[in-house]
Amino acid sequence: MRTEGISRRTMLGRGAAVGGALTLGPLLGGEAVAAPDGNAAAGAAAKGGKSGYEAIGVRPLINGRGTYTVLSGSLMLPEVRDAIDRASRKYVQLDELADAIGKRLGELTKAEFGMVSSGASAALGHASAACVAGGNPDLHVRLPDLTGFKKTEAIIPKHSRNVYEAAVSATGLKIVEVDTREELKAALGPQTALVYIFAMPRVDKHELNTRTIAELAHAANVPVLVDAAAEILTIPNVHLQRGADLVAYSGGKCLRGPQSAGILLGREDLVRAAWVHSAPHHGWARGFKVGKEEAMGMLAAVEMWVQRDHRAEYARWTSWLKDITRRVSVVRGLSTKIVQPEGLSNRTPSLTILWDAKKFGVTGQTIVDALWDGEPRIAINAAGGGPGQTGVSITPYMLEPGNAKTIAHELVKLLRDPPPAPEPPKPPTVDASGTWALDIKYTASRSTAHELKLSQEGAKITGTHKGEFVSRPVTGSVSGAEVTVRSHYGEEHGDALDFTFTGVLKGDRISGELSMGEYLGASWSATRKS
Repeated sequence: MRTEGISRRTMLGRGAAVGGALTLGPLLGGEAVAAPDGNAAAGAAAKGGKSGYEAIGVRPLINGRGTYTVLSGSLMLPEVRDAIDRASRKYVQLDELADAIGKRLGELTKAEFGMVSSGASAALGHASAACVAGGNPDLHVRLPDLTGFKKTEAIIPKHSRNVYEAAVSATGLKIVEVDTREELKAALGPQTALVYIFAMPRVDKHELNTRTIAELAHAANVPVLVDAAAEILTIPNVHLQRGADLVAYSGGKCLRGPQSAGILLGREDLVRAAWVHSAPHHGWARGFKVGKEEAMGMLAAVEMWVQRDHRAEYARWTSWLKDITRRVSVVRGLSTKIVQPEGLSNRTPSLTILWDAKKFGVTGQTIVDALWDGEPRIAINAAGGGPGQTGVSITPYMLEPGNAKTIAHELVKLLRDPPPAPEPPKPPTVDASGTWALDIKYTASRSTAHELKLSQEGAKITGTHKGEFVSRPVTGSVSGAEVTVRSHYGEEHGDALDFTFTGVLKGDRISGELSMGEYLGASWSATRKS
């Protein structure tokens, strides 16, 4: 949970005014949701017991980071919870429900048609299947084996490569990367199922922006799919207006629908085909099931999107950040700045609080860790500034009333009485240089295919980490006999792998723990080959 900065699908903003007109002002957000107060919870509290998450040993948190999926996204609107409750009390035929919701989503968003999926990633997968198989069940049941298919490739501009494209390649499509207009024209052909775009500001400024891509793709009769999961819902839809055929959104972020839901909007024939290629129908996507409850809850979230006062919500978040600023100002030596976002993605204000690391004797990351481990549990981000500056960053739009005061109070306590700094590194007593054969024990498997080639100069380590299929550079350090080596394989490849090996070196052997970020942990040992 030591995330610096703000991730791609964290914050969204920019909204639609009542009636659905596209508004380019600072819009987004959600009404605060009151804590559940059912009789069972009240009874447990009265008896001094625990209920809900606490009853099974899980600690809830104050979310000052944003809509990270791993932090469970956002809190559903009251109207969404009501819609889910009502939907759970009657049976319906799911194809009929999808048809009715699709028409209503079209009315609300000004798109031709819509569909509720089990998240934005599932929407991308269903959309890709629609572009490959077009609703043809003979083709559908063969996915993801595209042997004998006409459509076998998806084109992705270099600016749009990312970890979420796995939803596209999961249908069996081969990814073809392009970086220029001429490369795109050359890559388009009868084998091309779609062009995928990852919505972000840099796309709009690129030679291959959405309008250009759509123009070239449509000339080759190829549809364009936009992944706008981290954006607010614009009405009329900005991506469809620029020529895209399909656009996918997360439902459990700024829309504040069910966390397990998303929406796909666009060309009616393709969206209807995407439904054919989704659950409850059998085949490759049967696992991406959307219940009647999530479907009606997601529709309610979109209904509310066109009714909510987004400007008032944005003003509320800004006021919370100003309140935190005022409260932490009692600590001398801090600098604060409220940052307003640009573009459609991650559109929420944020507050950066910086200080001199040496003067205060504590880093922002140490404060972040202390808040995460504290009571109440608080999630915010670490931040940095100029030379010697450290600090934290707070995102307000997933906060609830009263959270800002709590965050400020805990920050002031920690800055006035900082937790102990991590133990400084010791002079190295070992040399980790050499080629190391690794033995990694994962959750339910084991691998001896990995290798580290390390060079050590003083306490600094550089080298290469060869994995099962790819190699990536490593950096690291030695403190006493403890060796730490980090490797990174970035999402510009369409994947992301982060390994941190920590272990104790004795002779020609190292053993310890492996942190793999989102893929959790493992144990490892290594033997020096040379």
